[in-house]
Amino acid sequence: MALPLAGRAENAIQATTLRLLRDEGTMSRVDLTHRLQVSRTTVAAEVNRLLELELAVDAGPAASRGGRRSTLVGLHPDLRFVGVDVRATALDVAVTDGRLAVLARRSEAVDVRRGPEEVLARALELTRDLLAEQRVRRPSGVGIGVPGPVDFHAGVPVAPPIMPGWDGYPVRDALARELGCPVALDNDVNLMALGEQQGGVARGARDFLFVKVGTGIGCGIVVDGRLYRGADGCAGDIGHIRVRDDGGPACACGGHGCLEAVFGGTALAREAVATARSGRSPALAEVLASTGALTAADVGRAAVHGDPAAVAMVKQGGHDLGVVLAHLVSFFNPRLLVIGGGVSQLGHALLAEVRSVVYRRPPPLATGNLPVVLTELGDLAGLTGAVQLVSDQVFSPGHEAV
Repeated sequence: MALPLAGRAENAIQATTLRLLRDEGTMSRVDLTHRLQVSRTTVAAEVNRLLELELAVDAGPAASRGGRRSTLVGLHPDLRFVGVDVRATALDVAVTDGRLAVLARRSEAVDVRRGPEEVLARALELTRDLLAEQRVRRPSGVGIGVPGPVDFHAGVPVAPPIMPGWDGYPVRDALARELGCPVALDNDVNLMALGEQQGGVARGARDFLFVKVGTGIGCGIVVDGRLYRGADGCAGDIGHIRVRDDGGPACACGGHGCLEAVFGGTALAREAVATARSGRSPALAEVLASTGALTAADVGRAAVHGDPAAVAMVKQGGHDLGVVLAHLVSFFNPRLLVIGGGVSQLGHALLAEVRSVVYRRPPPLATGNLPVVLTELGDLAGLTGAVQLVSDQVFSPGHEAV
């Protein structure tokens, strides 16, 4: 179904109605009147406009409250959004309905260092395959996340350390041209934060931090319910905070001793290989001999089975991460701290070490009511945030087609 894009949410009442229907499901016109705090006549006019635009549908009579029954209103069942999550070593694409429930999903290994043309071409292929399976000619919007800093308003990555060739590439405009729909681009950790707020452990939280620990390390910052990107879009780039005063290993940013360089996924895998080859970890040496490579997940499994060297790596990494997060907690005073990303799969051994540092260092007032938890969405956090972002854009006053 080809939906009209221009004027989708011509005013704030229509925009708020669409977001309520997305986040809370079918509602009666009476309930919308109360939630929007406008007259029944206004609700009727705005809902009828959304029906004409094929963004909403009548969903039958509401339950009787005495007197004449109100009519239920829901999002149009043919609304479709696409989320694209480009990670350092993987690509995820999903198609959702208007309420952002995943209908179909594809994942595959990629190397973001192959450059934007190759990676985005594959993303487009997966997107078109999924849309064809769902019998969708054109999506209502596409949200995409990349593992590096982004100029949100221009829709381009900006000097991303682990993404050679992506600097200034018109990701948003290129995808919009190919797919003929609105596209929103953001940093992957920002989208993970939005995803947690939409459907994860941070649902309903107004002030929280989401920390992604993967190949790169970053932090999504939500203030009073809204994502904070900073003046130039690079707020939360905590992976390049220096944690080793003795110099430490070289980082992709050009510095030394950065958090990402000592505890990112690549750094942990590198240390695991060195540990295995030195004979300090028979368990890791056995995996390395069998597979020819090691990952953070291998370290986690070895630690669970009590391998001393693996346990030491997890504890040291958790300590380094905890020191940085303790400073953030003292500065920001969040209500919640969520840890996600591939390395977070080290699980509760990592979480325990982070908590021990975070709860010990800042003032008690900042940590007395602070949950520090692992994400429950896993890889879905980025995809959920991507479709959340673009649906927010589409369901906005004055939205125009791209």
